Amino acid sequence: SAVISISDNGKGMTEEVRAQVFQPHFTTKKSGSGLGLAMTKQIIQQAGGQINFSSRAGEGTEFIIELPVVHQ
Repeated sequence: SAVISISDNGKGMTEEVRAQVFQPHFTTKKSGSGLGLAMTKQIIQQAGGQINFSSRAGEGTEFIIELPVVHQ
């Protein structure tokens, strides 16, 4: 498999946000549809992969994407 790690050093997510982060139409922003992470998760799962994250308030967030490697 191929693993992609994306992290930031932002303020992190609260427990409430972590529980909803992949839900359609959920956003913490004033604008936007809240579909980005929901769609991303669906696409990754359809490709046979998975997406997970870890985040703590005040410490940033890391998303880890794992996708199968297809040999042709």
